[in-house]
Amino acid sequence: MPKKISAEHWLSAAKERVILDVRTPAEYEQGHLPGAQSLPLFSNEERAVVGTLYKQQGPQHAYLKGLEYAGLKMALYVKESMQLAPEGKVLVHCWRGGKRSESMAWLLEQAGMDVEMLTGVYKAFRRWVLQTFEKEHYNIQIVGGSTGTGKTAILHALQAAGEQIIDLEALAHHKGSAFGALGEQPQPSVEHFENKLATMLQEIDPQRRLWLEDESRSIGRVYLPDGFWNQMKAAPLYRLNLSRELRVQRLLVDYGGFSPESLEASFRKIERKLGGQHLKRAVEALEAGDLSTAAGIALDYYDKAYRHSVEEHHSGPVIESDLLENDPEQAAEKLIALSAVGI
Repeated sequence: MPKKISAEHWLSAAKERVILDVRTPAEYEQGHLPGAQSLPLFSNEERAVVGTLYKQQGPQHAYLKGLEYAGLKMALYVKESMQLAPEGKVLVHCWRGGKRSESMAWLLEQAGMDVEMLTGVYKAFRRWVLQTFEKEHYNIQIVGGSTGTGKTAILHALQAAGEQIIDLEALAHHKGSAFGALGEQPQPSVEHFENKLATMLQEIDPQRRLWLEDESRSIGRVYLPDGFWNQMKAAPLYRLNLSRELRVQRLLVDYGGFSPESLEASFRKIERKLGGQHLKRAVEALEAGDLSTAAGIALDYYDKAYRHSVEEHHSGPVIESDLLENDPEQAAEKLIALSAVGI
């Protein structure tokens, strides 16, 4: 029988093995262990049939139906496993470490693969994820500033300078505004966003500074967990001030490559708050190829929204700092110096 690994050891064990998640595609899509590969024992429809049989006719009928489904695909499971893990070392898991993972682990072991099985893993993992946001405390520092300040570029300059960061927008596949989905992959589920964030936090030294970009609680359709969001609100906020002209230039660099149609669609998402007159001006500017004017209209709206967000949600100290040019490395140096002084 394959060796069984408890849920709390999954991260260290996964550094040497490929994780195979044998739950259904729908379960995997809802949320999975970061880095896990999907190798479903049953399709969504097959799982539903087996579950119904279990409830209505008992475990024996469900087992036979499951065997009927899986028996036809055994060779495919082995071939796909060997493709996903060419070295033959795998960790297999399902929801609680039950029949599905046991069956797949047995099959792959018979095929000569080096198999370990994670027990109780995903259910236990989700408990650990949610506890992480409530129990752990981090030395959070917030990179703030109005739209166009280049906060994401500054965040990565901090990382290059040796600081700890987490790029929440990269995790969320969204930049946080009405324009935030442009050029991004589809967003993860809220559950999987939490999974990825909690796993990244495992690599963070809580005694050292952790830099995050100033965000609303929602980043597109995903939400920051309550415990972590509360820490962000109470953390020092370094509000960087950059001239409007330089911020317009930054927006042209970040968004100027998108089609006028996609930019117009993004403007229309904020039509109610932007106002019909301002929307009309923005659309006309886009049609005329005047991206600077359109960017300026967006800045006017988001500047007001950002000031309101800071006043409404931020309870920690606010440290103002002026930037004279659009230079992420220079801004990072300034932030490190300011944070070293202390509040």
